[in-house]
Amino acid sequence: MKSRVLTVLAAAALAGCATDTDALKRDHGYVLEWIGERPLIDNSHLTMTLGNDGRAYGNAGCNHWFASYRLEGDSLSFGPVGSTRKLCAPALMEQEHRFLDAMGQVQRWDVSEVEQLQLWPAQGLPLRFWPEED
Repeated sequence: MKSRVLTVLAAAALAGCATDTDALKRDHGYVLEWIGERPLIDNSHLTMTLGNDGRAYGNAGCNHWFASYRLEGDSLSFGPVGSTRKLCAPALMEQEHRFLDAMGQVQRWDVSEVEQLQLWPAQGLPLRFWPEED
């Protein structure tokens, strides 16, 4: 009996892990809403896609960005982040630099109770994304 209970508990724990991992969609776009404690500038559009091939990419507001990423359970990290080199308005460029710097600090991810993807740095508040509409 004890063995059977442990087996059921182990299966439930593994099923929970699979569901959590499934919450982070690959090859699907996400739209950024907040960088830490600050919302985005009105009408700016920052995005992220995590490819099945281990590459992440998107729009940083002015430039396109790209990086490798590593996902293991709830741990998520990005390799060096690169971008194209267009120049935009100073406020938009400042926001883009904050975003790209924050992406390099990400250590883990989760999904909030309102279904928002949160990418957490070692310290501070997360980057918060919404899934793009299909």
